[in-house]
Amino acid sequence: MGEDCAATQLIDVNRAFNVDGLDRFLKAVKLANYGLSYAVVSIIGPQSSGKSTLLNHLFGTNFREMDAFKGRSQTTKGIWIAKGVGIEPCTIILDLEGTDARERGEAMMRLFSPRKTTLLFVIRDKTKTPLEHLEQVLREDIQKIWDTVYRPQAHKETLLSEFFNVEVTALASYEEKEELFKEQVAQLRQRFFHSIAPGGLAGDRRGVVPASGFSISVQQIWKVIRENKDLDLPAHKIMVATVRCEEIANEKLRCLTSDKGWLALEASVQAGSVSGFGRKLDSILDAYLSEYDMETFYFDDGVRTAKRQQLESKALHLVHPAFQAMLGHLRSKALDKFKNDLERSLESRKGFAMSVRTCAEASLLEFDTEFTDVAIQHADWNASKIREKLCHDIEAHAASVRGVKLSELKASYEKKITEALVQPVESLFDSAAQDIWASIRELYRHETENAISGYSSSLAGFELDQSTFDKMMADLKNYARGVVVRKIREEAGKVLIHMKDRFSTVFSHDKDSMPRVWTGKEDVRKITEEARAVALKLLAAMAAIRLDDQPDKIENILSSSLMDGPVIKNRTIEASRDPLASSTWEGVPPENTVITPVQCKSIWKQFKVETEYTVSQAISSQEAFKHNNSWLPPSWAIVTIAILGFNEFMMLLRNPLYLAILFILFILSRVVWYELNIAGEFQNGTLSGLLAISTRFLPSVMNILKRVAGEGNRHHQAAQSSQQSLPSTAQTPRNLEPEM
Repeated sequence: MGEDCAATQLIDVNRAFNVDGLDRFLKAVKLANYGLSYAVVSIIGPQSSGKSTLLNHLFGTNFREMDAFKGRSQTTKGIWIAKGVGIEPCTIILDLEGTDARERGEAMMRLFSPRKTTLLFVIRDKTKTPLEHLEQVLREDIQKIWDTVYRPQAHKETLLSEFFNVEVTALASYEEKEELFKEQVAQLRQRFFHSIAPGGLAGDRRGVVPASGFSISVQQIWKVIRENKDLDLPAHKIMVATVRCEEIANEKLRCLTSDKGWLALEASVQAGSVSGFGRKLDSILDAYLSEYDMETFYFDDGVRTAKRQQLESKALHLVHPAFQAMLGHLRSKALDKFKNDLERSLESRKGFAMSVRTCAEASLLEFDTEFTDVAIQHADWNASKIREKLCHDIEAHAASVRGVKLSELKASYEKKITEALVQPVESLFDSAAQDIWASIRELYRHETENAISGYSSSLAGFELDQSTFDKMMADLKNYARGVVVRKIREEAGKVLIHMKDRFSTVFSHDKDSMPRVWTGKEDVRKITEEARAVALKLLAAMAAIRLDDQPDKIENILSSSLMDGPVIKNRTIEASRDPLASSTWEGVPPENTVITPVQCKSIWKQFKVETEYTVSQAISSQEAFKHNNSWLPPSWAIVTIAILGFNEFMMLLRNPLYLAILFILFILSRVVWYELNIAGEFQNGTLSGLLAISTRFLPSVMNILKRVAGEGNRHHQAAQSSQQSLPSTAQTPRNLEPEM
């Protein structure tokens, strides 16, 4: 049958109640789920009368049966419990040890409730005697037994029928008529179906214990039975058994200590892991315990069992160090497996926490699997402590690797942040951005968010607790801020260079970023103020860290104190009233101060000194340009020339030929002027202009003459072509007249 009867020994021959075994049995058959819908069937009878055989055929159990070839011998020892297979409702079967003694067959009244119990007597090896005659004789014997059984005063006159329903049946001989026996058993089996229904074998349900309380009820019944039994043995029998069993046990222990197989196994364990350790050790222990059992077989069971337990305990104490050494080998092997598996898993880019869990589970599973090869049957030793130590070792290694990986990950993102912020921040200070700090804050925010996003994704595989995760995020943000702060302080150390570069860029270039030419028309003072204002704005930007976008008055203070120039009306005013005579800025925390007001004042003073030369050079260039571009003589010279040259002027007016010659010379001179770009050449200086004109004058004149000659030649050719076209035009109509 597919269903398991789960046979379990409930009470052993020493009358010990198997509490754990009963609990396992009840869980296996799930009795607690049946409530009151279950029945209990027990069988009593003489030893070797076929009780177990009958139960096995009736209920599909697998109780141990007597071997007919070995003769009559006791097979069932104590009480066994099982579940009937294929029987509805759930039926619990009790197979009791056989007895021929009357005292073991008597039932005590205190164990029975007013609920009727069915006593079904099965007569084996039925003969030709009618069943009715056998039943009558059996009932008379049962009544006689009932009359002799001690009963409490309240039940002195109680009839047997008030407690029991007595039924009798008979079966053919199993050995002689096996097929008929099985047929009759099958018919009898039908009576146990629906046994708890009204009129069934267990139809009286009064006082039925719920299935969930079955274990407690059975234990209490057995307790009552034991309290009413006197099994004390004579003192001399116990003494002899004690002395002799102890001598045999000591002898077996000495033999075990010097056993070659054990010594070889112990040496192998010290050298390394031994395959089949538990099996080999069990074999050695079984051999000596079996010898002890054979030599103490006829002594008192209680004494020899106690001494056997002592022998087993001492033997286990002897072999325990080897067992512990084997566990140590298993732990080392499992730990090495975890380390290697974790390394390979991380190389394949799997999440750290998932890798740790997977590798740890695999290592612990290997440890547990190999422990089954180490465990021995004679001891309830477990590997819980070694396994716990293995778990601690795994956690420690995982924590170490996690620390290294987190450090590497942190360093990687710190490097990315450094690369993303340092150069751009430096370039922002080199550029002419209108609001440097707005650009820095946007750069800082953008790059930090990108880094935090990537960092968060990378940390997801570590499955950190929220507090640790938040701390690492905060640390990265602080690092990014620190990078910006350090770079700003570094650039602040070069603030004077930056200011001069910014001043030079604005001062020496126009709005189109073209190099400025000092022609004398430029307002040098205004340009100087604009360039200094830009440099001052840069100084104000570098004076404090403004990553938090908190407004301050640094630029206004510097502008009012340095650009406008403090007008000292009363030199007796104390220096403390100077806004720059301080080491802190108003509204700026000391940790955000980069350049103090006093330092700004000193830097500005040095800046003005070092840029004065550039301004003076610009003024000198203007004066030189004006001097080089003054072609007209003074006004008094012009008036003198006009008076003295009046006669010559009148002569030109009277003679048109002279005027035409002068006009042609004027035109040629203008052409040469623009061809040689004389005004542009002299802007670079008189000497350089003369040298450039001298080298280009003759080629330019020749080029002008060639162009004039070319133009004249083209006009001449055009005139000739127009004259030739006139005759051909006149002949065309005549040639087109039609013939007559």
